[in-house]
Amino acid sequence: MKKQTIYSLFVVLMCSLLSGCVTQKQMTYLIDLDPSKADSVNASFSRQVEPVIKAGDALSVTVSAIDAEAVAPYNQPTAVYAGVGESQLATTPTLQYYTVDGNGEIELPLLGKFKVEGLKRSEAADAVRERLETHVLNPTVNVMLINPSVTVMGEVNRPGRYVMPNGRVTILEALGLAGDLTIYGKRDNVLVSRETNGKMEFARIDLGSADLFTSPYYYLEQNDVIYVSPNKVRAISSTNASLWLSVVSTVASAATVIVTVVNATKPANSNSGTGNGN
Repeated sequence: MKKQTIYSLFVVLMCSLLSGCVTQKQMTYLIDLDPSKADSVNASFSRQVEPVIKAGDALSVTVSAIDAEAVAPYNQPTAVYAGVGESQLATTPTLQYYTVDGNGEIELPLLGKFKVEGLKRSEAADAVRERLETHVLNPTVNVMLINPSVTVMGEVNRPGRYVMPNGRVTILEALGLAGDLTIYGKRDNVLVSRETNGKMEFARIDLGSADLFTSPYYYLEQNDVIYVSPNKVRAISSTNASLWLSVVSTVASAATVIVTVVNATKPANSNSGTGNGN
């Protein structure tokens, strides 16, 4: 076996071990986006995206009318907080809210229980207003989600829980809030988990594909969890680093031994000829 062959085999093996290197293509978002197909993408945005209420959500329900005294009994009393030594005038009102129970219901003062799970905020407000109109003239009902949020985990720069501005956020915006993916994040296999009607749903999102815009998971819902899994480079450079270094060291040592043995067993060049007989 020639010395050059041993070195060639060693180089091939090293390239295989390091084949997880991240390429520019793997790090690029929406790489297959075709501007000429923008109309089909815009069509999916024509609908109004509004959060759907889920069990466990915190809702603020405010009732108002021209006659403020008439609607006062239908609103939660305003809670106040005063620090030690502070007078009542220094108290600060805090926002009161209703928590959607396991049956998907909230209970309002005097009006009783409402099934709100699965409804949009506007639909829940309409349901309350319809019942209230039998008691109050021309009432106005406003339903708001209190601090709806999503969780971003894995290979991002700032993993954590993030509030959804105005109750609406896209997956790209959520990843932006988390400081974007690290160079170790797999952009073609982002996991989104979502609870719908008590059941878990899972979806794999390719951030490099323009199909992202038409995905039902492009607009996130409150309590969604986004997980960015690590690529091969992270697997090599983290907990398995010592293992890979050991493998590389072993291969290098083995190659050195083989080269040494081959050189030692190679027949020496003889300068002596058969000689001329006298």
